[in-house]
Amino acid sequence: MAKLNVNGRVVEVNASPDTPLLWAIRDHVGLTGTKYGCGIAQCGACTVHLDGVPTRSCGVTLGSVTEAQKIVTIEGLSPDGNHPIQVAWRALDVPQCGFCQSGMIMAAAALLAEKPRPTDEDIDAAMTNICRCGTYNRVREGIHRAARGLAG
Repeated sequence: MAKLNVNGRVVEVNASPDTPLLWAIRDHVGLTGTKYGCGIAQCGACTVHLDGVPTRSCGVTLGSVTEAQKIVTIEGLSPDGNHPIQVAWRALDVPQCGFCQSGMIMAAAALLAEKPRPTDEDIDAAMTNICRCGTYNRVREGIHRAARGLAG
């Protein structure tokens, strides 16, 4: 039985240590906002924060995560959905199909935590998530808009 600290709550997960963290979060913890995209840690749909670092949860095994590590999912980013990135995303209608957006939002939130005023180059380097709909220009503007809100 593994113990995980997910969104500030310790939960027990009865799964094999080689189970991807993504499936532990979705199937065992019941938080389905984190999406499966490719299964090879390339697309970013499954991005969560692991100790504040954006991490593609399909590429991390349950056995490699300790109870001391803090996992934050899209559900834990903001209890009321009003993180500055989420507000900017809604204001700009960033998502089209929306499938990749929880991972995009998690990657963008981590970027802003590290660099509150990112440049276009910072955004391009940090946002390696794949959007099938190609909303990259709106993603960039959403990050800039959120940065302006965070910085006052």
